[in-house]
Amino acid sequence: MDAQGRGRADNIDPADQWVLNPNTGDYELRLGASTPQPSVPGPRSSRTATAGAAAPPRGRTAPGREYRGSPEVAPAPDVVPGPRRRRPPQGPPPSRRKGRQQKPKGKKIALWTGGTVAFALVAVSTAGYVYVKHLEGNVSTTDVGSAGAGNFSKDKAFNVLIIGTDKRTGKGNQGYGDTGNVGHADTNILLHVSKDRTNATAMSIPRDLIVDVPDCPTKQEDGSTEVVRGSQGVRFNTSLGQSGRDPGCTMRTVKEATGISVDHFMMADFNAVKTLTSAVGGVEVCLTKPVNDKESKLKLPAGTSTVEGEQALAFVRTRKSFGNSGDLDRIKVQQQFLGSLMRKMSSSDTLTSPTKLVKLAEAATKALTVDTGIGRVSTLKDVALELKKVPPKNVSFMTVPVIDNPTEQVKATVVIDESRGPEIFSMIKDDVSFTEVKKKQQKEKAAVAARLKGSKADASEVRVRILNGGAAPGSAQETLTYLQNDEGVLKSENAGNAEAPLKKTTLEYAPDQADQARRLADIMGLSGSAMKPGESVTNSQGLPAITLTLGEDFTGAGESLTAPSTTPDVEKSTADKVECAN
Repeated sequence: MDAQGRGRADNIDPADQWVLNPNTGDYELRLGASTPQPSVPGPRSSRTATAGAAAPPRGRTAPGREYRGSPEVAPAPDVVPGPRRRRPPQGPPPSRRKGRQQKPKGKKIALWTGGTVAFALVAVSTAGYVYVKHLEGNVSTTDVGSAGAGNFSKDKAFNVLIIGTDKRTGKGNQGYGDTGNVGHADTNILLHVSKDRTNATAMSIPRDLIVDVPDCPTKQEDGSTEVVRGSQGVRFNTSLGQSGRDPGCTMRTVKEATGISVDHFMMADFNAVKTLTSAVGGVEVCLTKPVNDKESKLKLPAGTSTVEGEQALAFVRTRKSFGNSGDLDRIKVQQQFLGSLMRKMSSSDTLTSPTKLVKLAEAATKALTVDTGIGRVSTLKDVALELKKVPPKNVSFMTVPVIDNPTEQVKATVVIDESRGPEIFSMIKDDVSFTEVKKKQQKEKAAVAARLKGSKADASEVRVRILNGGAAPGSAQETLTYLQNDEGVLKSENAGNAEAPLKKTTLEYAPDQADQARRLADIMGLSGSAMKPGESVTNSQGLPAITLTLGEDFTGAGESLTAPSTTPDVEKSTADKVECAN
């Protein structure tokens, strides 16, 4: 990245433009007073990180030197800063290299990337406002309409679909497959981050998984919406690119196949893995045997190696070097690569280097296409900081459980394993961790589970109002019939629709109705988390009653709504462990 300006500014090193603020622990963008300060960033093609940046307040110096003064916002372009205070000579000035090694004490920047897709985000201070606007110009966005959540929420669990396309544009990428490819969903990872940020799950979706692609409304360049007709029994990768399908269609296909709603997407092509691995100085990989793949041009010895750029892309793209030379084995290697890259991104060597952070900011924003809900750099920063809260040991990598397609004689595609898949999908929907979590969370779960313990009223004594809060139409009446005819809950009534939809079914009751609530929870198969101590309400006869609200998780009367308490039998790994490809 080049600094732009006149005079001495032409020779500015990127590292000299970032200052460690000891009050916040963040690096802040600072340029010399002679640097031009236009009100808007320059054109994207200029690739400048300094165009329009504000002049530094007095006393701020290059990284490695003392930060003097409070962390205020830099003056506006029409304000001329006063003269700098000069310190008396006290020996040779500290080198910039020494300054880079200093560890910040405040919040650090988190970066996440997976397989062939870049998920790299960097937080910058308010003094770098113009630079942030420049970065924002790098990010491409797609309006996916109702396929996504719209806005990003910091206080909820969220699902991000990370898509790596097989589009062959860019220098050196023509050597991988069909150069005329429109860009299909080649690598797909559904990233679920828990509401309490104690855990996350990264579930890979095979590109050769047979699915039904639904009808997909897509935004056109002229602002109109065109519906691309769906397809039944096709490969998952055709949910993008085929017939003009956009990432919103891939999000809808995930919902169709797994029942899991996707809030946002991030997409990049082959160039992403090359530029991002180069920005951090390479990623360490481990092999149990040497590899010499003539097709991908990957040549590595057994043991540990560092790959970046073209070599890193070859590592995640090769199919002939690992396992049975299939896509499922390549997915495992990509997950191992992701774990290694995560560890590199969170290392102090990366987080304390202003030069690397600038390179990452440029490479990441240029690599990404995202939905409009997270299309601002400030929102991408928020996503990164939420991800930073998740301990690597509680980040699980897994693949959708599959079996060979039974309709094929020559096995080329796979289908969801119905004996294991639905349970895993349910755990993700119910925000259940696949790893051990903190003791505090375990105690909280124990307290919630205790709501089920105690005496239970007779079914004939349970008085309940049933509301439909997001379940299929007719679910309240279906449940009423089931409770009265099959379970003897005669004091029950259909109270219509709830005021607002709910993701999960709830049972609200007053303290003196706990025994009734426990009986109904036992009948309905509700967990302790579904039980909501509150206030009593009156039914249509003016008598006190408990309230059962059927949420989107309701699947039918008589079917248990209790989330699984044990981890299903699925092969998985975690981000904190080093694994070797074989």
